[in-house]
Amino acid sequence: MTLAKYISDLLYRYECVIVPNFGGFVANRISAKVNHFTHTFYAPTKQLTFNAHLKNNDGLLANYIASVKNTSYATAVNFVETEVAKWQTILNQEELELENIGFLHKNEDDTIIFEPVYAVNYLTSSFGLDAYVSPAIKRITENEKVVITSAPVIPIYRADNNKEKTPAFIKYAAAAVLIFALGTVGWKQYQNFTYNNLVAQSELQQQKVNKTIQEATFVINDPLPAITLSVVKKTHNYHIIAGAFREPANADKKLRQLLKKGFNAKILGINKWNLTQVAYASFDSKRNAINQLNTIKRTDSKDAWLLVQEY
Repeated sequence: MTLAKYISDLLYRYECVIVPNFGGFVANRISAKVNHFTHTFYAPTKQLTFNAHLKNNDGLLANYIASVKNTSYATAVNFVETEVAKWQTILNQEELELENIGFLHKNEDDTIIFEPVYAVNYLTSSFGLDAYVSPAIKRITENEKVVITSAPVIPIYRADNNKEKTPAFIKYAAAAVLIFALGTVGWKQYQNFTYNNLVAQSELQQQKVNKTIQEATFVINDPLPAITLSVVKKTHNYHIIAGAFREPANADKKLRQLLKKGFNAKILGINKWNLTQVAYASFDSKRNAINQLNTIKRTDSKDAWLLVQEY
């Protein structure tokens, strides 16, 4: 087993695992959260960080290795020292990858930068809980209006048991309402008939026009030459990165700061480590991007770097 594997095993049970003469990996518990850009929900997890100042040997890592390998404590300490020496050699030349833990590299100030792997959840209580995406909720902002139409109501009177006659004025009123309703229906039918006749005449006239156009012959003696347009699509695939943030709120804050400074900043989206990337600006020319990057390093931030995206 590699040293990274032993560290990974201990991170499931402990909040901090110190690698002597190298640094400590700290696991901080964070609650469930949602990414508002991708509408993704994440289960509670342990967020890994690296502290280069935790170098004193607390015995946890060496004792665990000695118990697993069934060897002495001194042999386990020598194994750790040998692995750390290999790590230091790699870090001086390139990026160091620790399986199921993360990536480490040194910046211009010789400071170790750590990027954790988010595919592994070291919180045992969240075992089996994966992230999932939920569609955005569409809310109705305006109330729908309901149109209620009314029709004439004809009153119906029922004779009493004493067989009294219905007054004459009620009969006349009922008859007037009935005649009005029938007249309204007849008027609507007449309007529909007239409208349908007009539509039919219009369609017939249009057919005649189309037939005339189809039968006509157009001869162009001197046609215009064909024009070929060449359209070049610009792709801004050179981005100067100001930072990558796990919390979308921090990315928004950084974006507002850069816009206030006058940069043409924007949010690029989520990278493969689920971090929201914020860019100073984007370019379609590599030379322009490098020139702007050098200016930003001198005037604003030494940690800015160039991201090249292939489309």
